[in-house]
Amino acid sequence: MLPYLSRRLLNYLLLLFLAVSLTYLLAATQLDPRSLYELRNPPIDPASIDASLTAYNLNDKTPVLERYWTWLTGVVTAWDWGQTPFGKSVNDEIGTRVWVSLRLVTIGSVLGITLGVALGAWTATRQYRVSDRAITLISLIIISTPTLVIAVVLQILAIQFNQATGTQFFEFLGETGRHGDGPLAPLFDRLQHLLLPTITLSLSGIASYSRIQRNLMLDTLGADYVRTARAKGLRKGRALRRHALRTALIPTGTYFAFTIATLVLGATFTELIYGWHGMGIYGVQAITAQDVNGSVAVAAFGGVCVLVGAMLSDVLVAALDPRVRVS
Repeated sequence: MLPYLSRRLLNYLLLLFLAVSLTYLLAATQLDPRSLYELRNPPIDPASIDASLTAYNLNDKTPVLERYWTWLTGVVTAWDWGQTPFGKSVNDEIGTRVWVSLRLVTIGSVLGITLGVALGAWTATRQYRVSDRAITLISLIIISTPTLVIAVVLQILAIQFNQATGTQFFEFLGETGRHGDGPLAPLFDRLQHLLLPTITLSLSGIASYSRIQRNLMLDTLGADYVRTARAKGLRKGRALRRHALRTALIPTGTYFAFTIATLVLGATFTELIYGWHGMGIYGVQAITAQDVNGSVAVAAFGGVCVLVGAMLSDVLVAALDPRVRVS
């Protein structure tokens, strides 16, 4: 299995390098940091603009391949992702926002896939019963509802709950707020602020994965190897877990791998509504601010998320599918 995973990792690293390089060339040719200086009032001397842009490796008068080589050298030798058009370090911006996004998304994504797979597998065994139809209806409603609407509705319900109970159980603006007394008060405060955004992200994941897993389970429940296992005397629950569910998890793991970047960078609305300053909002801000290096850093982070997810998927597939281990 190790040679298989090593080959896959090398392929992913090569694809990541090509994707990030193309992203840099695209951003360097399409974004216009110079316009940020030219629109300032009072006007800035053109020579000063050129000097500033050259210092930040953003001067469009420098050949794009030369700028790319300077940027790549800085990343490889010093892990320096460059500077914004006004001289701020992209490393500093990314360093704080990455952990914000990971804290926000990790729990939600893990709960989404775990509960979604479990719910989908369970409803598949109860096909066309009332519970199956009810969960299908609720899941379709959640899938059809934009995340923006779900977040706002949850905020309204949380406010009503706080008012009805006379407490501040739900805290959902920003990462942290008022701290109580005691050494664990900051931790509980962060958990309070994390609760509602996590529910928002989890609901979409649970609804989506439950539908995917239900359909995959239905395909495997009637397979010959499941019927053979039951005919040999294996109990139904064990046959479903060891044979039907194990086979049905393979496509789900592959699907999950390529949604990780979407989860991290696609949580922009959730970050905006709940006041979290993560990678999703930073990516939008970097593009609107004509920030070449910031935009490339966000794209690179998304690529790393895909790489990590793809490797996890390959490990899962290799663990579940004996044919991969043998090959």
